[in-house]
Amino acid sequence: MAGSGDPPEGTPEGLPGGGEDEYRSVVFDESFVRAARLQEFSAQERMAEHSQAVRSRPAWGRAPEGSRPRHGALVLVLVLAIAFAAVIYLGARNTYQPLTDRRAEPLRITVIPLAPQGMVPGGEPAALYAHSPAAQFRPGAAGIALPAAKRTAHFSESQVVTALSTVKDYLVQSSLDPDVLTGSAVRQVRLLLDPDQLEQFDRSVESPADDGRHAATGWLVRFDTAEVAPTDTTARVRGTMRVTEMEPDVLEVTSDHTFVYAVRPAGAEAADASLFTVRRELAFRFDREDLRMHRVELFTSRVQAGPQACTADPSGALHPLLAGHRATPTGPAVTDPYATGTRGTTALCGALAPSAQPSLPANLTPPPAPGP
Repeated sequence: MAGSGDPPEGTPEGLPGGGEDEYRSVVFDESFVRAARLQEFSAQERMAEHSQAVRSRPAWGRAPEGSRPRHGALVLVLVLAIAFAAVIYLGARNTYQPLTDRRAEPLRITVIPLAPQGMVPGGEPAALYAHSPAAQFRPGAAGIALPAAKRTAHFSESQVVTALSTVKDYLVQSSLDPDVLTGSAVRQVRLLLDPDQLEQFDRSVESPADDGRHAATGWLVRFDTAEVAPTDTTARVRGTMRVTEMEPDVLEVTSDHTFVYAVRPAGAEAADASLFTVRRELAFRFDREDLRMHRVELFTSRVQAGPQACTADPSGALHPLLAGHRATPTGPAVTDPYATGTRGTTALCGALAPSAQPSLPANLTPPPAPGP
């Protein structure tokens, strides 16, 4: 029975809507069928286990979900990660240069005795200070003032403060500690030095020599206690400090301080005192490890000290001329430039300006000059 479907032989021609042109707009070509998202199950599939009439198909041109190739995406991600890491590494390498293994240089030392032009004035320490150029100096560590700290191109303000405070600690320990002044201790000074300089320091203290490298008085202030003894009066101090960035990893602090000590003859506490002046011009260098460890590298040391005789060897200890004494006319120790094969000396001597001595007031009279 035919029903409402088309006859097997097709719709007769001549009727409205007949012929192939009537259905041309709804003909599904192959590309349209392949792009369809739904596909009808076959009759055999519907009779088996599928209850639905259709199933979803992947979009045209895409592989099924389970068969998509993922290794290409993983390779792309890996390449991008490597490129990003390389950029970070190269940028960090160019910005932060690795620290070099920098060793401290040996200290260069110059110690110059200053001979007085006349007799050394004497009296009580307070009166001597009051009538000397040190009248306005401050006592002890209070005279070592720190300048205002400012950051440099490669060092922070706190690092500059650390450098300045470490220099002050060194100056206090090496110039004002009573045990250091009398030669009975050096440990506190030694602890503040860069390890590369300890061998030179130890040799300077144990076997001092006037050779520009191994004078103990280039590292610290020390008196010959067989000759003189510092009084109980605290030394007077005044000076300056200056900070300079030498390299991206090196700070330099230069200090210039004048220390004035009141001294008496050894074992004669009742004798008149006299003033002895030591000017220390020091250059310190700090790398970042020195700053972290709170230690210094002492680079150069220039010391001028008087009143002192030119004949005295100032390398092991300072030898003040005491109240009432005069300098002998003899100059510094001789130096033989023809003595090759032996380490030469750097014997130098200067003249102490009269204005650097205390001016005796009317109530103070100079002690008698010592006999021949």
